[in-house]
Order: sequence, then C-alpha cells, then structure tokens
Amino acid sequence: MGGKYPPFDKDDVIPTLIGKHYNLPVFNPGIVMEGGSVEFNGQGTVLTTTACLLNENRNPHLSQAEIENFLVKYYGIEQILWLNDGIVGDDTDGHIDDITRFVNSDTVVTVVEENKKDDNYELLQENLKDLKKMRLLNGKQLNILELPMPAPVIYEDQRLPASYANFYIANDVVAVPVFNDKNDQKALDILTKAFPDRRVLGLDSTDIIWGLGSFHCLSQQEPLV
Repeated sequence: MGGKYPPFDKDDVIPTLIGKHYNLPVFNPGIVMEGGSVEFNGQGTVLTTTACLLNENRNPHLSQAEIENFLVKYYGIEQILWLNDGIVGDDTDGHIDDITRFVNSDTVVTVVEENKKDDNYELLQENLKDLKKMRLLNGKQLNILELPMPAPVIYEDQRLPASYANFYIANDVVAVPVFNDKNDQKALDILTKAFPDRRVLGLDSTDIIWGLGSFHCLSQQEPLV
C-alpha cells in the first residue's frame, strides 16, 4: 500500500507459495496494485480509483493510460471505470472496496453519506454523480444501489474507515461488517436484495476496523481454475 507498512517483502511471496503448493502458474502485474483497489463485473469491466492507482506513492513513473494498459493486459479486461476518492480514514489512499462494489454484471452498490456536515458527504456524492454518467461495454447505464454509511467510528482520536461496502463474497454467504449502528440493518436489507442467491450475514466489525480494514481487506478470494 504505497510502501506504508514495511517490511512487506515476505507478503509479496505469498502468491508464489500458494501457486507452488497447488501447482498453478503465477502471474505478476508489473505494477504496484492491491486487490482492494480493483473491482470487477466479470464481463470485461474493472472499477478503480484515481486516488489509489494514480497516487505518486504507487506507480509515479506511469501515466493513467500506461496503468490502464497494464490492467487490460494483466486482467484481460476491456474497460476501466475510474472513480476519484475513497472514504475518510482509509489508509489505502482510496481502495474501491470501501466505496463501490459490483453485485452482478451491471449493478453496483455504492456508499453515500446522509449527513451533509460529514467529511465523506461531498466526496461520496461526487462518486455517485460519476457512476450515473458511466456506461458499460454494452452501452447500458449502471444499476446503482445506494448503501448508507455508519456513524463515524473513532479510536484514539483517529477516524477509522468503517463502511458496509467492505463485504466479502463467499460461495454461499456474503459477510458484511456491521458496527452496532442504526444503519446496520438498513445496509443488510439492501444487500440481501442484491444477493438473492446468498445468505447475507452481518458480523460485528468494531474490533476489526481498528486495524483500518474489514472482511474484504482481510481476505483474498481464490477463483476456481
């Protein structure tokens, strides 16, 4: 994450060890890019943010067009949709997995802040406006479901990146972070309708979020190959 948490050399070896264990080929993207910074619809489109991938602490020698070329070649996708900023308190410089997620090929859930005085309000409204302008490869407009934000979660005077968007999609379950907040059930109800083929499970994330991430940040899904 932009060289913030050394030593991380052993972290980079983990995919190679997993590939060796399962006798699978391992491909490297050639750029600094975390799993939480990209979100896919499975139909040739990836969502990401300029705040993260264009941050000078990631790939300062590359232009946006050059980074897009890496994404196209590495992931085999055809379209990159760019949002701007991530939420306040996010130490990743704006990972997409805290703000906007695909729930199917043409539907996203995106977090919005109801309190106009909150620091997240304007930046999330800007992202929402950008999403409404976007078109997929087939020309369709995105189907956008709005997720609420929990009230600010503060620890030792630091605002933590609490977001219902940082859910993890498993084979049969969607694990959703909740925060003992009045919006917990509202968020779970929205995601339950968005994932009719999975059980949506709210899990208390008030302790986990102290580490500046939640269930999607903690995991790395391994696709069936």
